[in-house]
Amino acid sequence: MSYQQYMPYTPADSRYNKMPYRRCGRSGLKLPAISLGLWHNFGDITPFGVQQKILRTAFDSGITHFDLANNYGPPAGEAERNFGEHMRRDWRPYRDELIISTKAGFGMWKGPYGNDGSRKYLIASLDQSLKRMNLEYVDIFYHHRPDDNTPIEETMGALYDIVKSGKALYAGISNYNPDQAKRAINCLKDMGMHMLIHQPNYNMFNRSIEQGLTELLSEEGVGIIAFAPLAGGRLTGRYLNGIPEDSRAAHDPRFLRPSDIDEKLLATVRALNAVAERRGQTLAQLALVWALRDPAVTSALIGASKPEQVAENVRALDNMSLSEEELGEIDTILANR
Repeated sequence: MSYQQYMPYTPADSRYNKMPYRRCGRSGLKLPAISLGLWHNFGDITPFGVQQKILRTAFDSGITHFDLANNYGPPAGEAERNFGEHMRRDWRPYRDELIISTKAGFGMWKGPYGNDGSRKYLIASLDQSLKRMNLEYVDIFYHHRPDDNTPIEETMGALYDIVKSGKALYAGISNYNPDQAKRAINCLKDMGMHMLIHQPNYNMFNRSIEQGLTELLSEEGVGIIAFAPLAGGRLTGRYLNGIPEDSRAAHDPRFLRPSDIDEKLLATVRALNAVAERRGQTLAQLALVWALRDPAVTSALIGASKPEQVAENVRALDNMSLSEEELGEIDTILANR
């Protein structure tokens, strides 16, 4: 990617005036209610200048948490590489105001050592990530997905040693089911370390964490950061009247295809949008408020392809309460989808 001429950045003085910061489980760390994920739009498909505006808009709005993974792009590694350049240009003076996370667990490089949950892979991957991002440490390092073929003691032992080495401040897991999460939490606990956070998929269309995982994490004092709270764009107004040419479904079928936007989905989305409109909100704002309604959820992790989307999502904070009547109506809509 070619980098545009640098324009100096001074953050907004008001950046901490509005964003609520929630304590992450039983820890001293607070995360913004809304965090920014660099999953889809920080690879070679998004101009560097647009990326820069997204990050700056986020920080100016009080979003202090930027979430990455080794394989984010495309291609894999490109989001971290680009973030390393953003770090060099904009963020070095503000490093201590930021929470930066990355992950390893999916396939990253060829051969038997570039995937899954081995000590070899996790430690090597984080070393590569730190070089790409121009960082000495990350705040949170996650195992990105469970690996039943590697002993949990080895995977958690690698996270333990990574934190003890100073290359990460906290350890987390992602995509673990309740049984897997329980084993991971207990294993790390036996080593004398608390699991900080779990990052599951959670939104109105995927409520699986409510079947035991939320209760477990609350009991264990582990924070939750919900990824895909807008269901990959389906819980936004983007598709109320068809598929826009510049939408993810139109040009990026890796995660959302035009066939996913069917009449059954649209009927549900339009009913939810009616609830949002009565509240004076967009559908995306309602979806974020809904995901954050449970205090066990520390933060909702959004993605953005343009800075205006960040600004819209942050405006969800203007009305964070949901009445029992609204929750009941939402449950009825979702039950009929």
